[in-house]
Amino acid sequence: MAESLSKPVQELLVNGGELPKKYIYKKGENGVADASYPLIEVPIIDMSLLTSQSAAGEEELGKLRSALGSCGCFQAINHGMTASFLDQVHEIGKQFFALPPDEKQKYSRTVGDIEGYGNDSVLSERQTLDWTDRLYLTISPEDKIKLRFWPEKPENFREVLNEYTRNLALMNELLLKSMAKSLNIEENCFLEQYGQGATMTARFNFYPPCPRPDLTLGVKPHADASSITFLLQDKAVEGLQIVKDGQWFRVPIVPHAILINAGDQVEIMSNGMLKSPVHRVVTNSERERLTLAVFCLPDSKMEIGPVEELIDKERPRSYKTMKDYVAIYFENYQLGKRPIDAVKI
Repeated sequence: MAESLSKPVQELLVNGGELPKKYIYKKGENGVADASYPLIEVPIIDMSLLTSQSAAGEEELGKLRSALGSCGCFQAINHGMTASFLDQVHEIGKQFFALPPDEKQKYSRTVGDIEGYGNDSVLSERQTLDWTDRLYLTISPEDKIKLRFWPEKPENFREVLNEYTRNLALMNELLLKSMAKSLNIEENCFLEQYGQGATMTARFNFYPPCPRPDLTLGVKPHADASSITFLLQDKAVEGLQIVKDGQWFRVPIVPHAILINAGDQVEIMSNGMLKSPVHRVVTNSERERLTLAVFCLPDSKMEIGPVEELIDKERPRSYKTMKDYVAIYFENYQLGKRPIDAVKI
């Protein structure tokens, strides 16, 4: 089926009116109707301690392993970026979505492409759409960057996003090494599978106020195809929820921390010892919300599979070895299946 493009969510209710049917979940589907979920305690990790040879460094590695082995995510502090710089990163997204519609349309994605400005990709007639507008950009490798989708307004957009993602690339390498060390395996084990031609993509997510938050979702439940995802939360408006032990929990906001979660590819490489959490976004009727997710994905030509040292009698191999997990991911995601199940043994 050819994909169709929908009108930006921001423009749907400009003149009031009803919530369009294709955004409404049926009763009981995805449990949207109840937003009174408890807060989960997400561990806070001091990034500056992960490289320390001290007892404090060892303790932080233990916290990292425990966080990613239980809820699959943590709040990163002391990551080397100032509060004012992170506010600037948030501000460029906010200013872009506040531009007049015709200005934003210059960066519209085309059918069949996920990059650019638009909303949920319509992949099936039966699909319930996410209540969100997005700006999706490839950051690396350099030969895959499509500058025609990079806004020229606000004027500092490109410069700020480039600086932010340069910092995250360094954090990504540090984390892949730290995750390996936390599991007592050679520190480059995950990095070797990650490869040189890895991809980084950024997605600004804009959630306009929704008249019926009890009927719709900002993002449907999913786990990420990445190895690591970095999320700059909205520091004033909550919305992210994750599943732990079969129950939904609200994820708290820690201003100027970066929320980091393991993606499916780290779960595969760690033979299931580190978890890729299922998460979703709820909407609210009063306030808009803006976040920035950055996804780090291994080189699609590299083979990804459980590290040999993590396979033994007690913990047999849980996942196949494969190339281009992202292709497997989207094929299954469109069918409404949990993609990682397709590569389980």
